[in-house]
Amino acid sequence: MARTNFDQLLQAGCHFGHLKRKWNPAMAPYIYTERNGIHIIDLHKTVAKIDEAADALKQIAKSGKKVLFVATKKQTKEVIAEKAAAVNMPYVIERWPGGMLTNFPTIRKAVKKMANIDRLMQDGTYSNLSKRELLQITRQRAKLEKNLGSIADLTRLPSALFVVDVLKEQIAVKEANRLGIPVFGIVDTNSDPNNIDFVIPANDDAKDSVETILNACCTAIAEGIEERKAEKADEKAADAQAEAEAEEAKPKRAARRARKDAAPAPAAAPAEEAPAAE
Repeated sequence: MARTNFDQLLQAGCHFGHLKRKWNPAMAPYIYTERNGIHIIDLHKTVAKIDEAADALKQIAKSGKKVLFVATKKQTKEVIAEKAAAVNMPYVIERWPGGMLTNFPTIRKAVKKMANIDRLMQDGTYSNLSKRELLQITRQRAKLEKNLGSIADLTRLPSALFVVDVLKEQIAVKEANRLGIPVFGIVDTNSDPNNIDFVIPANDDAKDSVETILNACCTAIAEGIEERKAEKADEKAADAQAEAEAEEAKPKRAARRARKDAAPAPAAAPAEEAPAAE
């Protein structure tokens, strides 16, 4: 069953591309027609691509891995933050910090620095500082929170990137390509889809368009997380049952061993007499 349909995408304005003069020829397979100088995206292909991307995202979530959502456009920030947080996934909605993937250990140091500031504030270490010094530290903490707060729990590289507007976030895409991290992207008619592993052709400027696509993808991620929890619960129940059966079998094995030890030893066979010499 499709996760979206033609009418939903049409109502959200997913079909509106960019001006014809701004198009990228690589997007030709996903363009239905041109109207009033604006390219119209083929929503039948968009429906199929959303389903394909959603299934892949579901498998990633089911395996317990993380998907990093990236969207720094003003009109999509809130949507990304809300949807990604709902499925407990990291996201970047401020400026993309260069080297976030290719220089991940340095980014982790900045996150640890933020956590260290929090710890020192709580244990009273900073209580003897002057107001000026405390203000500087507080501003530094706020800056780190703004840029890195949403990835504080990301202890290792994400298993996938979900990008809104791959043209604007081309640095993030290049870093993911360099590291072999699969990229899911909402790709408009002015963008290059060749470096995107899972292309979702759609309007990447309209909030309703992005929200409709994210709803389908995040629902799939939530399903993967729930299936993972169910599988873990089943495994735990199976292990508990096996342990209970083993405990129940212990007295039976002990009784069999006791009966075996108490049983008399079999009598030795009489030795054959040697034949008399002639």
